[in-house]
Amino acid sequence: MHSFVNREALAKALARDTAAALKARLEIQVETLLAVSGGSTPGLFFAELSKTELDWSRVIVTLVDERWVPTESSRSNAALVRRSLLINNASAARFLPLFNGADSPDAGRAVLQAELAALPLSLAVAILGMGEDGHTASFFPGGDNLAAALNPAEGQLVETMHAPGAGEPRITLTLPALITADLLVLHIEGVRKREVLDQALADGPVEAMPVRAVLRHDPQIYWSP
Repeated sequence: MHSFVNREALAKALARDTAAALKARLEIQVETLLAVSGGSTPGLFFAELSKTELDWSRVIVTLVDERWVPTESSRSNAALVRRSLLINNASAARFLPLFNGADSPDAGRAVLQAELAALPLSLAVAILGMGEDGHTASFFPGGDNLAAALNPAEGQLVETMHAPGAGEPRITLTLPALITADLLVLHIEGVRKREVLDQALADGPVEAMPVRAVLRHDPQIYWSP
């Protein structure tokens, strides 16, 4: 658990630690892979990370999960990443979005699975967020494919998700794909999110608070008020 006095201090520390993990991979391989989350929480972190001195031309950025909406939508995580992270030094990075224009995540999943499987890389860094309902990535309580996303077939990197709290249909990296990351981070901000985290850390079913599935793999938790 890493606690910070404010969001600005958290963003600087998380950007520093993310860059260090990416650089460590680049010392032993040609490219490295970073998965980030959308939503309102990572804005300051993205701004800090985008200015980091790093060989960004050798970094592939993808998403932990995505709403199945066009990139023109204000709900698009890809649009957020392009606007807030893939700027400054990070503009040289290669971006692999999860939305591919198919009619539905179910229709687009096979192509996306093939694209991700073709990368000869496991994740160097995965940055997860958490909702007040205890979801992370698109592992939602009541999700139709929650069990499959947490315990997929061998080699399955993505799963579709429809859930009452999800809004749009979604696609998400599976739990095994995420927990292989060298640096696995749960990034949360605010007093209410800390209360939800405390609830998730207590005993209880994963189905009620799916973030528990990640917490059982000892992520680094970054929190600020």
